[in-house]
Amino acid sequence: MSEEQKTSPSRKRPTTDEFRAFVATSWAPRSTEVTPRAEVADHAARRREAVSVAFPGERLVVPAGGLKVRSNDTDYVFRPHSAFAHLTGLGSDREPDAVLVLEPRRGDGADDGALGHEAILYFRPLADRDTEEFFGDSRYGEFWVGARPTLADIEAELGVTARHIDEFPDAVGKDAGEVTVRVVRDADAEIAARVDRARAAVAETQDATEAETRADRQREADEQLAHFLSTLRLVKDEWEVEQMRDAVDGTHKGFDAVIADLPEAVRRGRGERWVEGVFGLHARHHGNGVGYDSICASGDHANTLHWIKNTGDVKNGDLLLLDAGVEVDSLFTADITRTLPVSGTFTDAQRRIYDAVYAAQEAGIAACKPGNKFSDVHAAAIRVIAEHLHAWGLLPEGVDVDGTLDADHGQYHRRWMVHGTSHHLGLDVHDCALATREEYSDAELKPGMVLTVEPGLYFKADDELVPDEFRGNGVRIEDDILITDDGCENLSAAMPRSSADVEAWIAGIWGNRS
Repeated sequence: MSEEQKTSPSRKRPTTDEFRAFVATSWAPRSTEVTPRAEVADHAARRREAVSVAFPGERLVVPAGGLKVRSNDTDYVFRPHSAFAHLTGLGSDREPDAVLVLEPRRGDGADDGALGHEAILYFRPLADRDTEEFFGDSRYGEFWVGARPTLADIEAELGVTARHIDEFPDAVGKDAGEVTVRVVRDADAEIAARVDRARAAVAETQDATEAETRADRQREADEQLAHFLSTLRLVKDEWEVEQMRDAVDGTHKGFDAVIADLPEAVRRGRGERWVEGVFGLHARHHGNGVGYDSICASGDHANTLHWIKNTGDVKNGDLLLLDAGVEVDSLFTADITRTLPVSGTFTDAQRRIYDAVYAAQEAGIAACKPGNKFSDVHAAAIRVIAEHLHAWGLLPEGVDVDGTLDADHGQYHRRWMVHGTSHHLGLDVHDCALATREEYSDAELKPGMVLTVEPGLYFKADDELVPDEFRGNGVRIEDDILITDDGCENLSAAMPRSSADVEAWIAGIWGNRS
């Protein structure tokens, strides 16, 4: 559940019965307009059906999570747990402390598992105007954070049964000895503890050894549920793909805006923060915001793979590595990287590095097709990286390309490209994280999967093995790739990638400003 806020006693405001009565009166009637059914509702229902089939006859508890305190009485912006968002369709800032319960339907002696589940959403609905919450609760009250949906609103919007969150404790413990209960533990520690208490009540009749064994089995059952819900997102449905297209489109607009303002980022100093702010403005306007902390790395900072401090200057002559993505209101996010010459054109050395990375990315994208393994994408891209490093004479003497790609012989190319080439993408920037190796890197690519292809080369300023003109330059190119029936589609193809096209992109935007 939500973390407890700290509020100074000096900020408490006394209220009287007379004031409460005054606040509760003379309001216009609330709207009686029926909330329209959300476009995502049918898709979320199909996802729940798949979960129901996998766990017949069991009670499945999927919390949204609660509000988290930033400091004192100030919370972070709420983001529901990804499994909850996927199974309900609720996205940005929807609904803290809510819990989705897939309740097994009961028959009259028939196989209950064949009857499926009823989806019940327990949440905090709109409070009446004569309640303390309405005007006095700064965390949940309508005066402070706006009107919440009613039970009827949620039922109409999502096609689920809606109940007040206060009913959840009794509901989760009902018939606990007769039904297996699983919970997504990492979504909400307090909800997980409630489930544990309900299950422990059943174990009171057992001896200590039996109870401990039961607890271990229950934890394992919870992990199985979390794993299933994570891998359920490996293949996207048509609605999810459209959300990804929207996220990519917003990201493209953000990159255009950054390019337009590059001269200002140079002029102002501390330009990495300016770039971060410009992209964040467009991300927040287009959707929910950024899908992850933007990497706005100029010069040698680009060689720190997760550079999110963004405290440096942006200087003419440097490369700016911008790794950023818009998260739309449904919480699906893009993840795109472009490496931009701040002056508008690459130096000869920068172009050599960039073109090598571009060739590697082309090879990786070509490997994105059904039937290939996920790991084939990295293998294709990293071979091109190794070939270029070998041709430049950067690999140890006597080591050929085949040797550098052999895990038993050092993989020397990894000095200049440490990371993998791809990851799954969707509700999380690194989506489906609970998938096993067999389900992820060793698995076959299937239509509907969305993954990144993002090779890079990173030559640190103090790397004495590389030529002087390479030092302090880092390049990564990253695109979001949809696996199709006969190959793949680059969802971010409209964003220029080759060195010549990137220069033309910048020139076109700058030309439009004059």
